Amino acid sequence: MSLVVLLVEDDRELRGTLRSALEVEGYVVLGAASVAEARALVAHAPAQGRAIDLVLLDLGLPDGDGQELLAPLQALRRERGVPLIVISAREGESGKIRLLDLGADDYLVKPFGVGELLARMRVALRHRGTHVAPPVRRYVQGALEVDLEDHRVALGGRALRLTPTEFRLLACLVRHAGRVVTHRQLLADVWGAEFVGHTHYLRLYMGQLRAKLEADPAEPRLLLTEPGVGYRLAEPGSDDAHEADARAPASS
Repeated sequence: MSLVVLLVEDDRELRGTLRSALEVEGYVVLGAASVAEARALVAHAPAQGRAIDLVLLDLGLPDGDGQELLAPLQALRRERGVPLIVISAREGESGKIRLLDLGADDYLVKPFGVGELLARMRVALRHRGTHVAPPVRRYVQGALEVDLEDHRVALGGRALRLTPTEFRLLACLVRHAGRVVTHRQLLADVWGAEFVGHTHYLRLYMGQLRAKLEADPAEPRLLLTEPGVGYRLAEPGSDDAHEADARAPASS
């Protein structure tokens, strides 16, 4: 399963930017714009099968100070060693020291680069004993090209239009190319843990993806079914997709 990040940030633009960057890295993001929303997510995430793996916490929230969340987050930290990284515009040294003494693992002052944040997250997770594999950002198999960072899919050099859900499903398979991804994992990562029993969603959207990507959707060479288990995207360079080029438009 993908690692789950609780992102507590009230700036909509920054929250959207960070969510996109984290999702490209393969994280599942739970977003909160206030203390109240964050408390609700912390309380309800376990019941929904979403175990939080890391917290990114802004301090200046509309209904209170992010520091108020340190207490409810302590249980997560005691039980599972969940790292907490503060992201704030406050630069005062004494405030940083206080929060680090209260249990924060790191403190990043805004503005910051996304690359630095991702590196600090990897360090924090590594200290917890969780290894974060280098993210897969690009997939090429025959005529099919998928660029997760640019949200671009092309077949034979021509751009394909995918719905947001189709793209999320394909992206999940790209990150695990060559390996079987179970029905449960796909449903949890694409639709949410509360949908893990809705396998008809997968059948519907996998059919739509095959119609757009496969030369013959009835005989798929890219999006492969593992009966009773899940789906597998053909590994780049494998023989699974040797006929996939047939779908590509002929060059002029």
